[in-house]
Amino acid sequence: MSTSIAQKMSAAGQWFQPAEADPDARIRLLLFPHAGSGAIIYRDWPDLLPGDISAQAVTLPGRQERRQEEAYTAWEPLVEGLYEAVLATVDHRPFAFFGHCLGAQLSYELAVRMQKDGIRGPLMVGMSGWAPEGFFVPREEHITMPEEQLVSWIKRLGSFPAEIYDNPEMLGMVIPALRADLSVAAQRVDHGALVPCPLVSYGGKSDGLQEQEGAFASWVPRSPQYLGHREYPGGHFFIDAHAQAITQDFCSQLYRLAEATRD
Repeated sequence: MSTSIAQKMSAAGQWFQPAEADPDARIRLLLFPHAGSGAIIYRDWPDLLPGDISAQAVTLPGRQERRQEEAYTAWEPLVEGLYEAVLATVDHRPFAFFGHCLGAQLSYELAVRMQKDGIRGPLMVGMSGWAPEGFFVPREEHITMPEEQLVSWIKRLGSFPAEIYDNPEMLGMVIPALRADLSVAAQRVDHGALVPCPLVSYGGKSDGLQEQEGAFASWVPRSPQYLGHREYPGGHFFIDAHAQAITQDFCSQLYRLAEATRD
């Protein structure tokens, strides 16, 4: 990941990249990244999506071109800030959420809050690399882990491109954002809320953060409209290698739901 690429994927004070959705697109897709990263993890997705689906990816404060902004370290303030940003960007068009790991947790929370507040929510959510039960939950020992141990841990997970680990400047940007996001995830309280829209989940067969076999089945009682689980070869970051298959599957489900709402 080069700095020039990162600069193209976010701007100071800007939650979504691009800042505006394609005005000609019929459906909008809001993408939420994993801990420690930003919009850049979805840099290939616009080329994989159909032309009538406009994608915008989130970059939280404290990373990429927002690295001079103070990162959120608590769950509730982050959700409130992101909630306001989502409400400010959605329009009359149908939209969907897709999130990986921390991004999935945030997508879930946002969809639930929109229903609670009586606001039109997403047509569908995609939950990747996380389920509400049977997955790793950060603890204080992970948040305060010495940098050498933290780097070794994220290397095993395959969290970031290999060149980052040998670049002190890049690590200096990634590690603080990752610690902040681990702190956020550690404070999340599970209320067992029902997902208020159709949900599809995606996972890696050898995901190092999945602690219980069959963890994705925990979505079944929470999602009256569960569209099933898709599993792919790979670890926690299986989405990097299988982006094309995932986008094709997700979009086919999204089109079907969009057509049903028009009837």
